[in-house]
Amino acid sequence: MIASDSPPARPRAFWADTRFIVGIVLIVASVAGVWFVVSAARQTVPVFAAARTIVPGEEVDAAVLRVVDVALGPVSDAYAAPGLLEPGAIATRTIDAGELVPLSAVGAASASDLTSVVLRSATDVPAAVVAGARVEIWSAAALEHGQYEQPRILVPDATVATVTRDDSMVGDDSAALELVIPRADVAATLAAIAGGAALSVVPAAGGAR
Repeated sequence: MIASDSPPARPRAFWADTRFIVGIVLIVASVAGVWFVVSAARQTVPVFAAARTIVPGEEVDAAVLRVVDVALGPVSDAYAAPGLLEPGAIATRTIDAGELVPLSAVGAASASDLTSVVLRSATDVPAAVVAGARVEIWSAAALEHGQYEQPRILVPDATVATVTRDDSMVGDDSAALELVIPRADVAATLAAIAGGAALSVVPAAGGAR
């Protein structure tokens, strides 16, 4: 037998295996990703929350806001924060008490087509009719001898700003309400009030907002 002069093959080091290196890289990347996500989740930013219910058309300022620190991650830019609200900004929809204030729910007063009126409901309003609730205004025009026409919807979409129920007078179940309505409905509403129509406020379909 002829002896070979070639040296015996050395086993390949396991750390030189490409698959091993790729595996280590993936593990490191996974650990770093988890650490980043956890760290981001723990980071909080100051944003505004509604201190009470804010109705459409109402000015959004320090009187109705409080600052809270929350972890919002990548969506933090979608919420109002100190230094981001323009002076005189108003709510464009109902913002419930405790709700974080989205920038999409705030706009310039000059762009608003809403205003408020005060009226007295001819009948008591349900307990569900509170600040921020969506309601309909029904009107029954006055006729002779204390009679009224068939009620009809005067304003199909209004928002309650305040409700005042007077329990001091026996037999008087009426309530005075400040309502936010479209400017286009103001003339008809004031005409109904001036004409002595019986106005009633009832919850709209969907209730809030």
